[in-house]
Amino acid sequence: MKNIRNFSIIAHIDHGKSTLSDRLIEAANIIDKREFRDQILDSMDIERERGITIKSQTVCLPYKAKNGETFFLNLIDTPGHVDFTYEVSRALASCEGALLLIDASQGVEAQTLANLYLAMEHNLEIIPVINKIDLPSADIEKAKKQIDEDLGLDSASSVLTSAKEGIGISELLENIVTRLPSPSGDADAPLKALIFDSHYDSFRGTVVHFRVFEGKVKPGDIVSFMSNNSSYKVEEVGIFQIKRIPKDELKAGEVGYLIAGIKTVSDTRCGDTMTLKDAPCAEAIVGFREAKPVVFSSIYPIASDDYENLSTALEKFKLNDASLTYEKDSSAALGFGFRCGFLGLLHLEVAQERLEREYNLSLILTAPSVRYKVNMKDGSITVIDNPALYPDPMTIDYTEEPFIKAAIIVPDRYMGAVMKLCLDRRGISLNYQYLTSNRLEMLFELPLSEVIYDFYDRLKSITQGYGSFDYELIDYRRTKLVKLDILINGERVDALSQLVHEDRAYDRARVACEKLKEEIPKQMFKIAIQGAIGAKVISRETISAFRKDVTAKCYGGDITRKRKLLEKQKKGKKRMKMVGKVMIPQSAFLSVLKTDTD
Repeated sequence: MKNIRNFSIIAHIDHGKSTLSDRLIEAANIIDKREFRDQILDSMDIERERGITIKSQTVCLPYKAKNGETFFLNLIDTPGHVDFTYEVSRALASCEGALLLIDASQGVEAQTLANLYLAMEHNLEIIPVINKIDLPSADIEKAKKQIDEDLGLDSASSVLTSAKEGIGISELLENIVTRLPSPSGDADAPLKALIFDSHYDSFRGTVVHFRVFEGKVKPGDIVSFMSNNSSYKVEEVGIFQIKRIPKDELKAGEVGYLIAGIKTVSDTRCGDTMTLKDAPCAEAIVGFREAKPVVFSSIYPIASDDYENLSTALEKFKLNDASLTYEKDSSAALGFGFRCGFLGLLHLEVAQERLEREYNLSLILTAPSVRYKVNMKDGSITVIDNPALYPDPMTIDYTEEPFIKAAIIVPDRYMGAVMKLCLDRRGISLNYQYLTSNRLEMLFELPLSEVIYDFYDRLKSITQGYGSFDYELIDYRRTKLVKLDILINGERVDALSQLVHEDRAYDRARVACEKLKEEIPKQMFKIAIQGAIGAKVISRETISAFRKDVTAKCYGGDITRKRKLLEKQKKGKKRMKMVGKVMIPQSAFLSVLKTDTD
């Protein structure tokens, strides 16, 4: 056990985590050079294109140290986005140490701090790593100063690397061996293992990724998951070295996988404790909680014939992504679809893109919403995430919406712009503090519903890309919630309805009407597009009718002849409007989602 090191790499988005993992894997020589490719731990195309890790991976790296001993370094990779914070915390709970990666040109950012605090909560040994030292814009002294002042770590102990060029990799491996502690645990005690991830294999079922803290597990054992008391017979255990390598058993301190004929990923919950059914451990590992979706949206196929294909695609997608929830939904405008719950807006985008690419579907999503608590006058509480389920306002006592605590790190010259953005989004400024002479951390409490639209994009544009953002859910607070309906030609279009704060309703309605006016084609009659709260219309746009000059053939003569023709046309238009249905193109639904309310 003294020759095992379990560690993780934590960093802000785009600080070079996947590239550093590549160099460590190359140094361990566990994969043939012909089979090697960049970002080898990122298995999905979408991860490689966006440069983010969505699904964490694990790899066991054999390394011969300078003292001649061979060590086994278990790299437990972590997702790099705020939506997946819980998965990061479970991966860190499986480690004894962490490499805190800092970009030499960007410095310490919001998620660097958030991930450091997560690592400190688990009492991990932290090695600061300054990456991208080969860049012309790299400022190593500034990065070291930020490590001292912002993070409170010793910058003298930081390792300088360039993952792209392969500089400093051997020094980093020596630091991992000498500075990170070896795992502790009794191999003869009852089995106690932490599940930190899982993925679905279409031939073998769910492959469980876990870390053994006490005891041992081998094929033939009957294991039990403590959160749902389900039991399975172990078929195979082993370690990851890009490919799965079977072993006779896994003992305390080791990290690996287990196959036990588990049908769905949702049976193995991230953070759960695994033990033997006949000889269970005394208590579960602390920190387990159910992954709860926070952003909701309805997904519909553009062609109604694709409904069955979408249903099958979601079933298969759920096998790989246990945090996605979905249930059947229908809309008068868009037909049959599914109401889905996601961990955040990135999770929503990734799910949509994967469904479209991997299952060849064309999809349309309704405006994302959060989960509101509606307190009724009869004392009951209803939780809603769908505008269609909003109850009669006369029966509502008050409503509550989720709030987040946001930490934003920016150069001080953007302080005013960020303050304005957050206050416009109904934010409450908590405090701000200077991390260095020209960088400050600003803390706000914001409603989650104001963040899920385009907050991150707006923040990046007003800070010219220098702003970094991290958040955590805190609580529910009272709010003035209204249901905004969009009426086209007097008919309510349910797929365009939104739940919004009363103060924001006018802006949202105005922008939605303007966007729809651009997208809906002209008809032979006038089309009224209205935004309404209940029976009260708060915004309107009108698409004018095509006009045919019916008086063109009347040259000269009495004015009454022209008037007679115009009156006849008017009657025809009126009758046409009574029976006329407006076709709303798919692009109109998408345009409302891209509303820019600022």
